[in-house]
Amino acid sequence: MKKFFKFFGLCAIMLFSFFYTEKIALYVQNKSPIMTSINDAKNNLFVSSIDAEVINEYIIPGINGLAVNVKKSYDKMKSFEVFNSYYLVFDQVPPEISLENNKNKIIKKGNKLKKSVSFILEDNSQIINYLKENNIKANILMNIENYQEQDKLEIINSDVNNFEKLESLLNKAKLNKHICYVEMANKEKCIEKENYLVSSSMELNSVNLASIKKRLESGDIILIKSTAKLEDFILLINQIKYQDLKIVYLSELITEENN
Repeated sequence: MKKFFKFFGLCAIMLFSFFYTEKIALYVQNKSPIMTSINDAKNNLFVSSIDAEVINEYIIPGINGLAVNVKKSYDKMKSFEVFNSYYLVFDQVPPEISLENNKNKIIKKGNKLKKSVSFILEDNSQIINYLKENNIKANILMNIENYQEQDKLEIINSDVNNFEKLESLLNKAKLNKHICYVEMANKEKCIEKENYLVSSSMELNSVNLASIKKRLESGDIILIKSTAKLEDFILLINQIKYQDLKIVYLSELITEENN
């Protein structure tokens, strides 16, 4: 019995010692100049999230907030023994009203604060080649008949009759961005897969360039019809640059991640 109490006492002392040592280490860490600077940054650099905007069946994605992760930031800086804001680690803070909780809604625009637009292409070889040659980001509608892996364009599954088959191919190739360009025939399939539902806010065809240029704004999702002319498309790109907007992939435009 004495041995038991002796062993129990030693265990208690060890546990208390570990606990006490950890408390001291935590106290010293919290009082260090690095931790003080990180806590100041945490208070000064917090960015509030922006709620998604829901309008009937449509949604405009929100933007995550940003909060300094104190522990991860300290772990990255402690070996340097000096505070450096470059090594601050931020956590994404989702908005209360989020796209992720409203995937049955249709995205018709991206968030305007991103100062960006996106293209969705129908089959138009001239414009597709131009985009690839000039490293311009865009998304292309594909069905099983014209499917081929792309190195510079994001693929959107637009196949109605072979939706599941093409979805499987995209998954295997790790090219699936889980975005659907909504048509009445495939909307329910897309909802079932919990894909993002997207519609265009404007369409460029062979005769409406002037109208598109007048209405162009940040967040637009622009469908480039197969009838669109390359020269008109180039003029549209020039207008986008003139308005100081970025051309991004659709997955970048609709994400709520804050970069």
